[in-house]
Amino acid sequence: MRTDAYTSQPDGGGGWRDQATRHALLPLRIFLGVTFVYAGLDKLTDSAFMKDSGAGSVGDMMRTVRDSSAIPGLVDLALKSPSGFGYAIALGELAVGVGTLLGLLTRLAALGGALISLSLWLTVSWASDPYYYGNDLAYLMAWIPLVLAGAPLLSLDAALRSRRHRRTGGYR
Repeated sequence: MRTDAYTSQPDGGGGWRDQATRHALLPLRIFLGVTFVYAGLDKLTDSAFMKDSGAGSVGDMMRTVRDSSAIPGLVDLALKSPSGFGYAIALGELAVGVGTLLGLLTRLAALGGALISLSLWLTVSWASDPYYYGNDLAYLMAWIPLVLAGAPLLSLDAALRSRRHRRTGGYR
């Protein structure tokens, strides 16, 4: 029976399974990063979205979901300044997306993405029936592996960690 495809190689290269495991979070990181950058830019470039009222505005959207949200008080807070809330969400999505794509402060970026997704799930998509039609819940769950693991390779976090490791001679 052949087992070399499943075990680590003596030279540290690892078999295909080890390599796949090491790179497993990369597609998720790219998807979430691109999606959140796009979502942030889409909001920032949509003049209707950033308005307090009117068709397609963040204000009208929040007023529409207020009574069906899990936390109406959170919606009321957003309604104190709908355009301010819209800019906060858009800039937050952009920062989270860029941090995730670059792998810079990845755990923090992923936590930010999870919190944005949680707040949108509890407000905008809470009334989805059945619950799994609400995409914000799926995004919330998708952020959790990046919160836990960060970006161990192909990231600025990994490059900075490697540089720090070389400077200290391997000591932390």
